[in-house]
Amino acid sequence: MIFSPRTKVAPVVVIGVLAAGAVAGLITGQAVASRSIVQDAARDVAQMSEIPQRFAGVALSCQNIRRIQDKFFDQHILHKAPTPEIEGRTIEQFIKRIDGAKIYLRQTDVDQVKKSMKGLFKALENDNCASIFDAYALVEKRVSERVEFAKKTLTDKNFKFDQTTTLILDPDSRKFPGTVAEQNAYQKKYMQFQLSNQLATGLKQDEAVAQVIRTYERGMKRVVEQTKEYRLAEFLEAFGRALDPHTSYFSKDTLEDFEVQMSLSLEGIGASLSSQDGFTVVEQLLDGGSAKASGLVVPQDKIVAVGQVKPDGTEEQLENVVEMDLRDVVRRIRGPKGTKVRLQLLRQKTDGSKERMIVTLVREKIKLEDDAAQLSMQTREVDGKQVQIGVLNLPSFYSDGRRGGRSAASDMKRLIAEAREKGAKGLVLDLSTNGGGSLEDAVRIAGLFFKTGNVVKQSSRDAGGPAMTLADRDSAVDWNGPLVVLTSRLSASASEIVAGTLKDYSRAVVVGADHTFGKGSVQSVQELPPGLGAVKTTVGWFFTPSGYSTQWRGVDSDIVFPSAFARDDVGEKGLDYSLKPQKMEEFRSKEARVKEGPDAWAEVGKGELQTLKTRSTVRIAKNPEFKKIQDEIKKAKARGKTIKLAESLKESKERKDENDQKKNWTKEERMKEYLNRADVQESLNIAADLFALQNRVPLNKVVIPPPAPTKVAAAAPNAKTGEAPGTPAANDVQGTIKREGEGGTATP
Repeated sequence: MIFSPRTKVAPVVVIGVLAAGAVAGLITGQAVASRSIVQDAARDVAQMSEIPQRFAGVALSCQNIRRIQDKFFDQHILHKAPTPEIEGRTIEQFIKRIDGAKIYLRQTDVDQVKKSMKGLFKALENDNCASIFDAYALVEKRVSERVEFAKKTLTDKNFKFDQTTTLILDPDSRKFPGTVAEQNAYQKKYMQFQLSNQLATGLKQDEAVAQVIRTYERGMKRVVEQTKEYRLAEFLEAFGRALDPHTSYFSKDTLEDFEVQMSLSLEGIGASLSSQDGFTVVEQLLDGGSAKASGLVVPQDKIVAVGQVKPDGTEEQLENVVEMDLRDVVRRIRGPKGTKVRLQLLRQKTDGSKERMIVTLVREKIKLEDDAAQLSMQTREVDGKQVQIGVLNLPSFYSDGRRGGRSAASDMKRLIAEAREKGAKGLVLDLSTNGGGSLEDAVRIAGLFFKTGNVVKQSSRDAGGPAMTLADRDSAVDWNGPLVVLTSRLSASASEIVAGTLKDYSRAVVVGADHTFGKGSVQSVQELPPGLGAVKTTVGWFFTPSGYSTQWRGVDSDIVFPSAFARDDVGEKGLDYSLKPQKMEEFRSKEARVKEGPDAWAEVGKGELQTLKTRSTVRIAKNPEFKKIQDEIKKAKARGKTIKLAESLKESKERKDENDQKKNWTKEERMKEYLNRADVQESLNIAADLFALQNRVPLNKVVIPPPAPTKVAAAAPNAKTGEAPGTPAANDVQGTIKREGEGGTATP
């Protein structure tokens, strides 16, 4: 049975992580369909057909909230009805969303919100959302107070930057302030931190102070401008997170962004944008877009106004977009292919002067190639010959369910064929930044490396129901040579299925951080009536052929590299209300192995793994790039959760200098930096060793090149800012799909 991501009557199964470089994904078909799947789909169709009568209007309102909650309960693997425990969790998550950084609310405010929201689920049955809006009114009042305090403090003639300041940013390591005095004391430290971020950009103190004040004012403006629809969507997101970390609500805007991520295409001008100091800034121009093709737009241009052009050529008035939320600016720039949009740009010239210009661009369909699978051919000397090794970088398991739509599996199949044509003798599959995606594509991609057989089982969402088996039925072995899979703590969900399956069949050597993220659950995305968005609900656990769920445990690396992300705060186990892992009987398929003929592939034995590990350990110990990573890890551990501004300012300046250098890098320069990464290079070394072992070439005839010098990013302190909407930030950048604690760019 095929499910389209745009269908309104059947669910789309998703399997992706939150959060980190990670994108939620969708399944557009099953490798193996059982009768239970068809029954589930039929039931979902029946349920969804009732929705238009049950929901009020087409905009999110209080009358919709309880009905949408019921959709979550209808689908969830564990939670089937509202309970006092779920209500308490929802309130806790809601407080995190309205003031995750613990800057605005005091403990008495938190107690007041909890008291007023007690019995909330009962109130929602009567379409009563008063306590939700009351909480936001309180936040609005407290934000206003904090903004005024910031202005008063920063404009005091005796105020000065104090780089000896220390503070703890991680809200999980702090309580809400008990008094106004405590609140003021912490905010003074926080403002010093904000000021240090501005000073790191090269500003003088008076300029930096002005920027921090504008940041507070901007935060206040955005809180005041929040619509009721936005605030209800935030509540629904809190409710979803109260069920488990990966159940969530997609507003209509988030749903649109989700589809862009999964299809790797959009209709717009082809520019990656960010929000900086109230301006929408062009970060990068994309191939195939009119912004680049016209030659009229350049990186670092500021978009100060946007105007539409009607089909008859009539130009509508330009609308000022300075201080406008990035999402709203993007919405104005995107549009159907072939239509036109006008942009007023502000450009700083080489002599320091500023120039304003108006450009008219034609919207095109843009393919997001930088987010697609890519192949790079590298070499290692083995037995006196240059051996080609392909590096396949797969950022996500994307899949466009529309007819003729693009998918990660199809791209991977094509790139593997290309690697063979170029004479590859080994492959490195890089999943180190892949947070998940399409379950079907994960099954198909795993199957590219063996004949046929089971890949994953998904538990039934009905208690006691049979598990659903997903298997590769394509008998072709697209790649039968040496295979190394590179992972990290950011590799999650669908990535863990592929890595875990290939490890269970002894088909590949898994290398990288100690283990992957540890997300072993499956989500279903169900669209609601137009205008209401969608619900993403956890509907089951998944298991790799060994019978283990990757929940919490992840996939262990056969060979471990030093990694800046190998920290206690990176992983599924530490997330709120994470589901407990489960296990079932193993279900490996004997038919996966091919022992003879052109498709024959060799299992990676324990002896070979030990040999590869021994050689890699020696190289890692001598590699200065890995040494830098280890030093950063030690520094972060020693620092703990306390931020010292003197150190932070120095590191911020270093990061700024590095980022400034990279702003105008070409695609080739970015690729070179990627390939020079220590983990990628060591993966290539292991692939060369594996090729030698499987071809009975003495390992002393494998020549390992010296490590390429690279810039190692500082290991971030073990602290989460948890900033709520409207929280002042040094550089307010909004991602295509916004997640807690993450930034990014939006692409119109």
